[in-house]
Amino acid sequence: MTPGNNGASTPEDDDPFGYLYADGQANGAQPPSGGYGYPNSVNRVRPVGTRQYGAPQGQGAQTAAYGQAAPPQQGAYGQPQGAYGQPNAHYAAPETFPGNGGGPAGPQQPSGHGGGGGRRGPNTKGLLIGAVAVVAAVVIGIAVAMTSSGSDDDKGGNEAGGDPTPTQSESTGPSPSASEGAEDEVELPGTDAKALRLSPGMGTASDFDGAESDGGVYVTGFNQVGAKVTWTVDGIEKAGSYRLNVRYGIPGKDADATLVINGKASSRPLNMKNFGGTPEGDWEKGWQTTWANVNLNEGTNTIELACNEGNKCDLVLDTLSLQSE
Repeated sequence: MTPGNNGASTPEDDDPFGYLYADGQANGAQPPSGGYGYPNSVNRVRPVGTRQYGAPQGQGAQTAAYGQAAPPQQGAYGQPQGAYGQPNAHYAAPETFPGNGGGPAGPQQPSGHGGGGGRRGPNTKGLLIGAVAVVAAVVIGIAVAMTSSGSDDDKGGNEAGGDPTPTQSESTGPSPSASEGAEDEVELPGTDAKALRLSPGMGTASDFDGAESDGGVYVTGFNQVGAKVTWTVDGIEKAGSYRLNVRYGIPGKDADATLVINGKASSRPLNMKNFGGTPEGDWEKGWQTTWANVNLNEGTNTIELACNEGNKCDLVLDTLSLQSE
């Protein structure tokens, strides 16, 4: 050893980082082989200018010379690694996307649904066009329905049930008019107290008002067993069921009689109740009308009202008439 050179390994010159510099390397300085005395530590010290960028050693990493710009490196999944301070397209914050109140964002990746990377507002123009189309379709449908309804009414179809019965315009022959139908309707006969045939002991009177027979006459003497009035009906053109109307007067209490058609007595008495609830003893307010269905033959028929055993016959008779059912 000379006084001017004490060697490169003297303790005071033992710079643990000497291997990082050119003069230290010239003097044979080597990087330490241990972890600076720490167990299980990893030695990550490397010479200046040899730092790797991107992938680790053995994965295609490139080194740049000291003081030179590093070449573009690949990320963990093969994507370019952005420079420091530049936005990363993969990790851009939500507020940097357009429409979220932030500034311009970096390149956007296409979404899985084929849309753009940024959010888009509702397509108001498309919605407006669709709404107008729906309204137009509804208006057209209503117009068609009204037109169809009007055309059906003009045809004179059956409004009740729409049965496929022929209308007047579809029928093969002319239908009878209303006047012709009125002329074809046969007027059924009627009679009053003066025209009835009375059994012995009966008569007519007009002591109190209210009778509709000619002269206000009504039949009396019916309130005895065996009393009977007979009406001979002529001119029945068609056999069938008819309605017999009988007008009677009572002194404010119920009555009934036996109805006999062509010699056959009805099983049920003719009901002559006090339907109006008139006061008892008041003959003038006791005029009422009852009716019964009768089967008549074509031509001449006899209709009888009789007071038999069990009947309540305290009544007077006014008019009788027939009516079609």
